Amino acid sequence: MKNIFKHKTLQKFVSILITYAAIQGLITVGIIDDYWQATLATICINIILAVSLNLITGFTGQFSLGHAGFMSIGAYVCAIITISNPTTVGFIGGIIAGAIAAALVGAIVGLPTLRLRGDYLAIATLGMAEIIKIIFLNMEITNGAAGLQGIPQFVNWTWMFVFTVGTVVIIANFLKSSHGRACISIREDEIAAESMGVNTTKYKVISFTMGAFFAGIAGGIYASYFYFLKPDLFGFLKSVDVLVIVVLGGLGSISGSIIAAVLLAIISTFLQSFSEVRMIIYALLLIILMLFRPQGLMGSKEISLSVFKKIGLKSKRGKEEV
Repeated sequence: MKNIFKHKTLQKFVSILITYAAIQGLITVGIIDDYWQATLATICINIILAVSLNLITGFTGQFSLGHAGFMSIGAYVCAIITISNPTTVGFIGGIIAGAIAAALVGAIVGLPTLRLRGDYLAIATLGMAEIIKIIFLNMEITNGAAGLQGIPQFVNWTWMFVFTVGTVVIIANFLKSSHGRACISIREDEIAAESMGVNTTKYKVISFTMGAFFAGIAGGIYASYFYFLKPDLFGFLKSVDVLVIVVLGGLGSISGSIIAAVLLAIISTFLQSFSEVRMIIYALLLIILMLFRPQGLMGSKEISLSVFKKIGLKSKRGKEEV
């Protein structure tokens, strides 16, 4: 029985279940009220966005500033479908349809733009996001600048947890595969990767499409939880917010993206009382962190259960020596 619980996959599964049960219990007894549930929703959405953008920017090395555009596609498609079919099936269909629509746009945009590099790619993806925003501003089905209201709310903690964990697990397993290693090789040295036979354009488009797919899922969750959409919510600043989370957590670290998303959401929540100086304090905290830790909180490292085991062993040895 002890050998079964030593298996890493089972340990991770048990820790995931404990996390879900603990937060669900706090919600049930009312310790986590509606205000903190909204913060929890923001954290989950930001984790999905940050991890998916990290796949593009941190692991594949492509500087993208258009992630909010893919999020808006997922949000609007999910909202339109759930308004026309306000059922759980409609919600699930809306999430899937929104993610697929975002992925298709990502693939179409990625084919020509991912031949660019560095600042040129950033400008191209930023322009793409602005085009998507203008399209939604001028479409009747999206209600233009007035936005969509009264979107049926289906998202609760269970849905948020499932989509967040699913995103992290799928991207983590992708990065461990041969395709993921090919993406990482592009980040390290694109010319060397090409010389070794890696189809760099193909893998850049794959990572870009996957990132867009999960950004669409984040948009669908946002639409269903906050039940109001307008194009201005998905502008340039939203893309910058997600990029800040990725850079702060560490380029090339999924654990870092998760930690940074939680940390920044909590800081923003506590600074709500200081509306006049909130953004100044927020910016100063980021500047200080980046000055003393320019590689991000985690760098390119990941947190695993073995780290906690090592800490536990060290503490035991310390006690024995004493």
